[in-house]
Amino acid sequence: MNVWANEWDDVEDWSGGGARSRRLVPGGGPFLGATVYELEPGTWVIYHVHHGSEELVLVLDGEPTLRTPEGERRLQRGDVVAFPPGPAGGHGLRNDTDAPVRYLMAGTRVSPEVVEYPDLKQVTGQSRHGIFFIHDVEEGA
Repeated sequence: MNVWANEWDDVEDWSGGGARSRRLVPGGGPFLGATVYELEPGTWVIYHVHHGSEELVLVLDGEPTLRTPEGERRLQRGDVVAFPPGPAGGHGLRNDTDAPVRYLMAGTRVSPEVVEYPDLKQVTGQSRHGIFFIHDVEEGA
């Protein structure tokens, strides 16, 4: 695998906003996951919170805008940001520039995992045993 290759997985886009991706750990490792993403101008990865997994982003090229609970900031090539499990680690990326953004996202893989999408008012869950759910969260719940 090479992070600079323009080879992308032919899978459903889980980013929510049009990202291309390629898993660097084929089939997903038992405890480690790593994926290269590319965001064309105007595309994004939706804001989300992992309740089990820890993640880390390494910007390979471009200047993505990072959203966290503390607000938004522009990242630069070479920047690294870690996201702990839980609400403090919430994150989303978008490309507000005129050039592609490429980054590597690595993280732990836990099972079961619950991921919250506050903007969508949804929660998803997944286990290694193939159990998967999507739950809509009602206002005030």
